[in-house]
Amino acid sequence: MRYFIILALLIKKNRLKSIFRILILSFILVSCNREKAIEIDVSNEIVSPKTYVVHKTSQQLIIDGKADEQDWKNAVFTDEFIDIEGIKIPNQTTKVKMLWDTDFLYVYAKLDEKHIWGDITQRDKVIFYNNDFEVFISPSNDTHNYGEIEVNALNTVWDLILNKPYNVGGKPKSRWNLNDLKTAVFIKGTLNNPDDIDSYWSVEMAIPLSAFAELKNRPKIKPKDGEQWRINFSRVQWNHDLTDKKYSRKKENNTFLPEYNWVWSNQGTINMHLPENWGYIQFSDNKTTQQISFKHKTDVVTEQITYALYREIAFKNLTYLKKKAPGFKTNLILSQSNKNLQATFLKTYTGFNVQVVNTATNMEYRISETGLIQRKNNLSKK
Repeated sequence: MRYFIILALLIKKNRLKSIFRILILSFILVSCNREKAIEIDVSNEIVSPKTYVVHKTSQQLIIDGKADEQDWKNAVFTDEFIDIEGIKIPNQTTKVKMLWDTDFLYVYAKLDEKHIWGDITQRDKVIFYNNDFEVFISPSNDTHNYGEIEVNALNTVWDLILNKPYNVGGKPKSRWNLNDLKTAVFIKGTLNNPDDIDSYWSVEMAIPLSAFAELKNRPKIKPKDGEQWRINFSRVQWNHDLTDKKYSRKKENNTFLPEYNWVWSNQGTINMHLPENWGYIQFSDNKTTQQISFKHKTDVVTEQITYALYREIAFKNLTYLKKKAPGFKTNLILSQSNKNLQATFLKTYTGFNVQVVNTATNMEYRISETGLIQRKNNLSKK
């Protein structure tokens, strides 16, 4: 509108050359903030997170690493762990089962292992320099404010939180201690003894729900029946050397060989700190003898596509869009299989926004440069 006002004033003063210049300038300004739609296929970036219903226990569970109470026997094991990239099959099995009550989330993990060893004994050291078992929990399903717990075969713990993932500048806080955390390790075999072949080691945890409730978006309360959180589990496994019958991480050419990462829910890449790819748990008041099916409360496929678009812009093939001028906007054309989705990119003064609207459900998903996802039901406008 302001250009028409200027044009009217200039016409009145008969400054045709100025009018021509303004028309050219207007065309340039509009063109600078518009670009041909970008076609993109993110189908190979999509994972299918695993799900698990956590049933409620009324038993007093003894945290001893054995999980031999009746409710534990009734609880169902997860699928066996797979390689973190979802391609290779581990050569030793790992599986988990879970329970909960009003105070704790209980986790039991069984890790088949021929050589059980460990040498880290101080809390909050980097436990994954030993073979370990790890739990990652995000109570709000938005990738920010999540906790991590690591345990080795010596039952040494590292507990920490991150305000956001490392790839967007997250900083770990190891001084965040779960004071009410209970852990125990049971060993079927011998510890740090290379003269025999071991069977397995198991980890049992009682994770205080109140601490994770503090990481939630409002209301910051402990979970209730039907509530869903994001969670994943990782097993870090090293090839080992023996020196004077002492275990250590294996080296070649004076360099540690890379570790194996085995997980419950496929991460799609060697990075546990992609909370958007973690599995889902649903808290149920049902007893372990009353099994129910998991039912998603969000549009998982659309969210996965939105996150994949975000990663393409933030870290991969579309990073050049971050150099555009604030106000620049373009459509992102997805493959034909996603014809109900309308995606756009907007460059902002602080970074950028990726927006995906599912026209079939009227749900809108938006992720900023921080990686934080926001959901909005556009039906609420009507």
